[in-house]
Amino acid sequence: MQIKKFDSINVVPFIDIMLVLLVIVLTTASFIQMGVIKVDLPSSSAAIEEKPKKEIKVSIDKDGRIYIDKIEIKREEFEAKILTNSKDTPIYLFCDKNAKFDNFVFLLDILKNNGYEKLGIVTTNE
Repeated sequence: MQIKKFDSINVVPFIDIMLVLLVIVLTTASFIQMGVIKVDLPSSSAAIEEKPKKEIKVSIDKDGRIYIDKIEIKREEFEAKILTNSKDTPIYLFCDKNAKFDNFVFLLDILKNNGYEKLGIVTTNE
C-alpha cells in the first residue's frame, strides 16, 4: 500500500465557512452601529415617560480650578456639591494635560469613596 502525499489543501470549504461568518458579522454589525433595532411599540395609558439621562461634566483647568458643568466650585465644596446627584448619573472628567495630577486623584478619590462608578475620562485622539 502506497501513502499519498498532499501537495495542496482544498480551501473551498474554508472559504465557504468564512463567507457565512462574514455575512453573520456584517448583519449584526449593522444593528450595533444603529444602537437600536427600530420597533413600533403599542401605546398604553400607563406607559412611563423616560426622562433623558442627566450627565455631569467635571473639569479641571491648568491652574487647578474645578468646574461642575461650567460652574467653578471650590475644592473644599466639591464633595458636598457632587453628593447632591444620584450615584447612577454618569460623570465625565475633563482634565487639562498641564494640570497637577494631584487634583485629578483628589476628584477620583471623592467619587470612588462615595460609590460613584459610572465615570468617564475624556481625552482626545491627537
